[in-house]
Amino acid sequence: MNLQLVLDNLTNPALLFFFLGVFAHYIKSDLQIPDNSARFISLYLMFAIGFKGGQELAHSEFNAEIIWAFVLGMLSAVIIPIYIFFITRKRFGPYTAAAVAGAYGSVSAVTFVTTVSFLEINDIQFDGFMVAVMASMEAPSILIALLLVTLFTSSDEDNQVSILDTLKHSLKNGSIVLLVGSLLIGFSASDEQARGIEPFTTDIFKGFLAVFLLDMGITTGRHLKSFRNNGWFAFAVALFIPIINGVVMAYLSGFFLESNGNRLLIAILASSASYIAVPAAMKLAVPQANPGVYLPMALGITFPFNISLGIPIYLSVIRFFG
Repeated sequence: MNLQLVLDNLTNPALLFFFLGVFAHYIKSDLQIPDNSARFISLYLMFAIGFKGGQELAHSEFNAEIIWAFVLGMLSAVIIPIYIFFITRKRFGPYTAAAVAGAYGSVSAVTFVTTVSFLEINDIQFDGFMVAVMASMEAPSILIALLLVTLFTSSDEDNQVSILDTLKHSLKNGSIVLLVGSLLIGFSASDEQARGIEPFTTDIFKGFLAVFLLDMGITTGRHLKSFRNNGWFAFAVALFIPIINGVVMAYLSGFFLESNGNRLLIAILASSASYIAVPAAMKLAVPQANPGVYLPMALGITFPFNISLGIPIYLSVIRFFG
């Protein structure tokens, strides 16, 4: 792995603000981002990345790269939850294991956005249709998780899971609606219309990302305590499963995708874990699952690993295998 690439990523101001947030919690500082402000920034990031992705998609030529990117994304969203469920079922129980499986089969939009920022800083080209690939990976992983719960738990009425209701809830999630809607609006907007809001969608993007990661650092610091109760197994799954998923996808994508930027994005999607949409869906559909396990795993371990070391690791694998 290129050590300089790691050092460059670790000195990324947005990432340093994340660690500042963790440190602030560690020293019990009263630093915090107001909830309403944090929610606004989160929605802004979804809007900006969706709109820019739609613009890129409008200028993209429909080819095999687009098809294979969606195929790899769908396969990832289906296969990853299944194998993670069987790895964790005995230790966590079927309900929590299904929630963990759904989270790791799904994606972290913030990890994706951070990777996009990394690609732009390093002048690595990627295609806007990858935003659509990301958006398409949410529902399949939730569906697989709910099917696993249905298959491996009793058929008592109290344990029945409404797959249709949960999928509707997931698809109506504000982040998903805004992301997909912004993608479609960006796709339909002309170049002249897009330039009119470019200062908002582009110029201030990295600043808002830094503030959002500061808030995520503070939140991560709070959730790390949960690993005192969950032990080494949860920690190992949260760390090594993403590495396996990311490295395998970084390698396999070379047979189907030409762009290193697209390959890195599909690898980071495969390795990331949802800590917003999937936990919300699992809380509704599988209340028996323990959020004190799957939420700290995704947010406390996998997220910081991916944005600090995962990105340069997967890009090194991509460049090594060509």
